[in-house]
Amino acid sequence: MFKAIKVAGLLIFGYIVVTLSVVLDTPVRAFDQWVHRIDMPDYPWLWEFLVRRVDDLGLRGLTAPILLIVAIVIGRRFQSWRPFNLALLALLLLNLVVGASKLFFGRTKPRLKIDELFADGLSYPSGHSANALLTWGLMAYLIYRYTHKEPFQGFRLTWVVAGLSVAVCAASILRDTHWVSDLVGGLFVGGALLVLIIALDRAWPSTKQPS
Repeated sequence: MFKAIKVAGLLIFGYIVVTLSVVLDTPVRAFDQWVHRIDMPDYPWLWEFLVRRVDDLGLRGLTAPILLIVAIVIGRRFQSWRPFNLALLALLLLNLVVGASKLFFGRTKPRLKIDELFADGLSYPSGHSANALLTWGLMAYLIYRYTHKEPFQGFRLTWVVAGLSVAVCAASILRDTHWVSDLVGGLFVGGALLVLIIALDRAWPSTKQPS
């Protein structure tokens, strides 16, 4: 539990550093602008379609129902409300923390061609990157926690979640829907929430969980 709190603390510290870098107009903002100004080539329609579908992997409207369904199926199998409760807690915390941050900072989207804070924007932090890491990460944790079977090994699932999160961030950059710092900030938020929720589950184990 203490180790998990330390990891979560480091992730929260990372989020604070990124946030200060954005608010204080450091070279991080200049890097955001540099990436934004890169001329992306014209992709064929199929490539654009695939990039959009990858971007959707960070969309709460898609991932939240999948997470809840997985949690319900696992919960029914082991006759426990624990998976569903953890999934619901994750979604509530994600919407609360990310939503409140977006409203407070009000950063404009890169597609507006301006980078302004406290301007009624909803860009920082990225809900897509936070959601991708937290939702797919918790899903992987629940599957691993309740199966311990091939191919659901923790190490393999960690790489799958990391790959999905990076892919969502890359899709957002290609589509110019978020500044790079938005995405990094979102990853820190999603990672911190994921670690805290897993720590909570480990601190008060259920008798219906596999040993």
